[in-house]
Amino acid sequence: MNSLLCRIALPVAAAVALATPTPAQFSNPETSTTQVHNTAALRPPAGARVAIVEWEDLECPDCARANPLLAEASARYHIPWVRHDFPLPFHAWSFQAAVDARWFDTRSKRLGDAFRDAVFAAQETIQSQEDLRRFATSFAQKHGLQFPMVVDPQGKLRELVKADFELGMTVGIQHTPTIWVVTNRKSGTPFVEVVDRTRLFAMIDEALSETAPDRR
Repeated sequence: MNSLLCRIALPVAAAVALATPTPAQFSNPETSTTQVHNTAALRPPAGARVAIVEWEDLECPDCARANPLLAEASARYHIPWVRHDFPLPFHAWSFQAAVDARWFDTRSKRLGDAFRDAVFAAQETIQSQEDLRRFATSFAQKHGLQFPMVVDPQGKLRELVKADFELGMTVGIQHTPTIWVVTNRKSGTPFVEVVDRTRLFAMIDEALSETAPDRR
């Protein structure tokens, strides 16, 4: 089981207004930790039967622990890994790291995800905004880029990060990482939260079996 999740504590008045809750379907509700309100985000990208969907905080230690496993699962099963930003307000540099990752996304999504992976791998060496700046500059140089002095002059990248956070609030995110295996099914068990990560591969196997063409 997971431990030391990074949890958010917000007063009810500060939460994003939610639509009427839609009952979520889980294979094992007793082990789920998130009460899902907005299920629309828990779907795979168009054309995919199964995907991993995650809300992450680049400064969260448990997100760093989960990251290699999710990368391995996505590669092994050739399924999308949809990564959403959820920088927690008590983390000193996670929001800026998410903005920096979005800047690398503008060069290529593959590079942006490589930056996220690199931040997680080096997380213990990044203690401040200054450390993050040096890290991002070095990462850019290694990939033949010049990291700008002003990363987001028009605030567009900040808005994308904030939109992901707000989407997470409508879903019901309370901690990072929050991870689901999601499917394109419209009935049965369309998504299931990954609470015990030792079961991730088994859960993906089950999802692929349930969405096989002859099972749908």
